[in-house]
Amino acid sequence: MDEPGAHQSPAWWRTHPRAHDALLGAAVAALMLVMTLVGRPGETEGRPLAWPDALVAGAAFTLVLVRRRWPLPVLAVSALLAAGAVAAGGQPPAFLVVTAVAAYTVAAHTNRPTAWLAGGGAAIVVYGAAVAWTGEGWLGPPLGVAAWIGMATAIGDAARIRRAYVSAVEERARRAERTREEEARRRVAEERVRIARDLHDVVAHHIAVINVHAGLAEHSVRTRPDQAAASVAHVRQAARTVLDELATILALLRQNGDADAPTEPVRGLAQLGELLDSVAAAGLRVEHQQVGQARPLPAAIDQAAYRIVQEALTNAHKHGTGDVAGLRVEYRPDDLVIDVGNPTVSGRPRPDPTGHGLIGMRERAVAVGGTLAAGPAGPRRFHVRAVLPSTARPGGTP
Repeated sequence: MDEPGAHQSPAWWRTHPRAHDALLGAAVAALMLVMTLVGRPGETEGRPLAWPDALVAGAAFTLVLVRRRWPLPVLAVSALLAAGAVAAGGQPPAFLVVTAVAAYTVAAHTNRPTAWLAGGGAAIVVYGAAVAWTGEGWLGPPLGVAAWIGMATAIGDAARIRRAYVSAVEERARRAERTREEEARRRVAEERVRIARDLHDVVAHHIAVINVHAGLAEHSVRTRPDQAAASVAHVRQAARTVLDELATILALLRQNGDADAPTEPVRGLAQLGELLDSVAAAGLRVEHQQVGQARPLPAAIDQAAYRIVQEALTNAHKHGTGDVAGLRVEYRPDDLVIDVGNPTVSGRPRPDPTGHGLIGMRERAVAVGGTLAAGPAGPRRFHVRAVLPSTARPGGTP
């Protein structure tokens, strides 16, 4: 069984570089002391340790310990010490290890030109000292010394490249995750707007109908009971319709993205007759004109057209001054054009306390790739025109 902290040790090791450097420096210092004691087989003999040996080992330990903070100065000092050890006939391999570690550090923590200039300079210094004071010629051990430093530089350069690659991959992953989260938030926001728009469209018209018939029932309950009863029946029918459509919306919300789950058919222009009957029952007569042959539309466009007509007629009923409104639906080869007009006092609708009517209609039109314009059409008339594509277009919902 693994120890509780076994899987955490690599992460701890990476986040505590000072501990790593201290252990590495201690190992290099110990190597120098051991080489002084036992010597190099066939080359030098060992001797007892003296205080200068401890001083040199301490210098090597210190250089390794501070190599990350001052990589270039550490490389320069270690190369000079290695060259001095060669000239003094001491133990150059120990300081050569320090020089190689420093060359690796420079290559791993700077850029490539700096790494190879500094590493090459250190190799030349140590190589020149070996050639000048050992008398072994240009090849052989002196060349091996330079190759040792060059190899350390190459390994450090490769480590830097790998670290940069891993960092870039992690950054791309983080960006992708942020993009996914932003996309999810955007989709949630769009869905909330869509649901709010649907609720407004469903409720606003029928609440207006309920309000009108409730007022009629209140005023005629004693003088004309039959008319009051008819108004109450209209109220009940409108309330039932609201409840049915709200139930449909809630059922869609509970499907959790199951595309195969059964749903109620969305309302479209096929139900336009029912809508006009409902509006007429509320007291608004609609002069309906259809131009062109009706044809099936994509579901999203069909629903948007229905909701725009519903909201425009609701606004005409709430804010208009007369009991009549005009509706014109024109089927063009590539577009569906909806015109709704009604008389007003000044050509502008009265302020809507909720402020969602015109905004919701415009959002519905834009969502399917269409346009909507609403405003005065003369001194005492308000006009709404929606132009919707009759087929799905790029950038639209359908």
